[in-house]
Amino acid sequence: MTVSALERKLADLLGGRTAAALQKAFGMVTAGDLLAHYPRRYAKRGELTSLAELPEGENVTIVAEVRRTSERKMQSRRGSVLEVVISDGHGMLTLTFFNQSWRQNELQPGVRGIFTGKVGRYRGLAQLAHPDYQIFADAELAGGTIAKEWTDAPVPIYPATATMPTWKLQQAVELVLDEVGLVEDPVPDDVRRERGLITFAEALDRIHRPAKDLDWKAARDALRFQEAFVLQTALLEQRMAARAVPTTARPAIGGGDREDFDAALPFDLTMDQQQVGDEIARDLAHEFPMNRLVQGEVGSGKTLVALRAMLQVSDTGGQSALLAPTEVLAGQHLRSIVRSLGPDLAAKLMPTLITGQMSAAERKKALLRVVTGQARIVIGTHALMGDKVSFFDLGLVVVDEQHRFGVEQREALRAKGSTPPHVLVLTATPIPRTVAMTVFGDLDVSVIRELPVGRVGIESFVVALADHPGWLPRVWQRAAEEIEEGRQVFVVCPAIDDTSVEAGSDLEEPDEVEAGAQVPPKASVEGIMKVIPQVEALAGRRVAALHGRMTADEKDEVMRSFASGGIDLLVATTVIEVGVDVPNASTMVVLDADRFGVSQLHQLRGRVGRGGLPGLCLLVTSAPAETVARERVEVVASTTDGFDLAQADLELRREGDVLGTSQSGGRSSLRLLRVVADADLIAEARSAAERLLEVDPILATHPALRQAIERRLDDQAREFLAKS
Repeated sequence: MTVSALERKLADLLGGRTAAALQKAFGMVTAGDLLAHYPRRYAKRGELTSLAELPEGENVTIVAEVRRTSERKMQSRRGSVLEVVISDGHGMLTLTFFNQSWRQNELQPGVRGIFTGKVGRYRGLAQLAHPDYQIFADAELAGGTIAKEWTDAPVPIYPATATMPTWKLQQAVELVLDEVGLVEDPVPDDVRRERGLITFAEALDRIHRPAKDLDWKAARDALRFQEAFVLQTALLEQRMAARAVPTTARPAIGGGDREDFDAALPFDLTMDQQQVGDEIARDLAHEFPMNRLVQGEVGSGKTLVALRAMLQVSDTGGQSALLAPTEVLAGQHLRSIVRSLGPDLAAKLMPTLITGQMSAAERKKALLRVVTGQARIVIGTHALMGDKVSFFDLGLVVVDEQHRFGVEQREALRAKGSTPPHVLVLTATPIPRTVAMTVFGDLDVSVIRELPVGRVGIESFVVALADHPGWLPRVWQRAAEEIEEGRQVFVVCPAIDDTSVEAGSDLEEPDEVEAGAQVPPKASVEGIMKVIPQVEALAGRRVAALHGRMTADEKDEVMRSFASGGIDLLVATTVIEVGVDVPNASTMVVLDADRFGVSQLHQLRGRVGRGGLPGLCLLVTSAPAETVARERVEVVASTTDGFDLAQADLELRREGDVLGTSQSGGRSSLRLLRVVADADLIAEARSAAERLLEVDPILATHPALRQAIERRLDDQAREFLAKS
């Protein structure tokens, strides 16, 4: 059969009731959806599953042996309770059934099977209440070669739900496999043979019903490469399509504003800044839109590189829009750009701010400057995407901290150009090479690793309160010492008050909390503002708060005061995470540091050590040693290299999805591929896809690959790729 068999509806193959259950549980509609639901592990009928550390409150699937059964009458109401004790040879687990005496006939001592249900506790003992199960057939264990093969054969264990247990999924998969028959391979024969991979049809059969471990391992290798190959082909196709759309070229012009700006710079550009600036200048000169991602360390000069690009666009009569994630950062960008341009260029280019909390009169004046083209540089928040914001000639869109914006938001701004504008995406969250290749494979990627001359190092220390409960007073003492030296201090909290966290924060839930233990409250701005007046070392110091619930004017006033030295210690949420530049700030104290992600801690740390002063970052945590939460904090303290941290973050998270909810808004899209473990494979798949598209750019002779891309990219993911 052709690969189109994978598009057959499950309702036609399995019946309406089973198809409806699969769609409700997993969103599956077609045969391809079900067959791409791969087993998460394999059990053996002759092996037992460890019962030692089953997670309470979670659905589990285990292989175990029945040891004994007992039945008792309920005291408070009519009926009986059947209790079945199962074991892995070491630990015990109780299965509880209400008014189901007949199950004793199936669950005889000595039988083995697969049991699934939610782990609970009763009188301190682990139990599964009303679990689902499947007993292994005793007749096939009578002995001989066939019995041994049956015992040793891997049993697929699928990601399952209470209503759709693993063996029901296995039964559905086998029915569909038999029905669809052979499917064509999206990976060309020569590419597949070069890597020694089995065919797609063989891989589907072996991953779902392996006879031995080598079967599912070979299947996994083939399907993993296929996944990378199809995704990379789709991304490269998207890049080719983007380059086929005409736009206005914005070439560098001799004797223009950019040359004047460069000549007036009081410092030399770093080699990385020069190289990336040249790449952007070449992109802007093309008659197809630039789509470039610039990633760089905190303080590496990404904004300067973007400003030089804006000036190149301005020299051709065009406008640039800089989209910032917060009003604090947008205001900071405006002041920084005006200061960098100097009075003459600033007056000529008229940088203009648009935010959601401007007064009606200010907004009207700003909108007029933008629509008439007076404002060559426009800086703003989400308000830039409003219906009333119109540009005279939008030539460049710069998105700062791209991870803070959804695809729809970026597209709304890009659509304001009369021709597609060039797009420059900035991020200070370094992205490992394979993630950039997988998520942003349709963008050109530039990297700025080199820090400008004069930037000094930042020392980072973990203040482990679980090990040293008395260390917190020393944190405040250390902050006071910095203030005594004439420097300023940030104190960052994960929450605004006892009930509210900062909007947009990438906070982690506390992990590895013992069952029944109460999760400690998050450190909050309001709570710390009450604590600090009681700290003797900080008596008389000028302290202020900053968080997202304050008005734009209030936030701006606090930041201006802090930047000018009018505030000694600023207690804030992650609203100061990116872009805030206060050269005199030397110390960053992060409370409940384990509540933040690795990249967010790295961003926060980058707010200090920016003005020639040595930076100090104190990461305060109550997380116990040898927990993932503590490990996150310790890895941040161990290095200031954002690229090393990004790689470590992926490994800590054991990621399973890259083109997932944070980017496309959809559910997990990577099945077997892992961007950390499969770095080389992704690179090989991309190279193979590039060679194929050079020969067959529209995939005219590769219909199976074309159909695989169509299946791989649903409407939502395709729209994401088109807009990102």
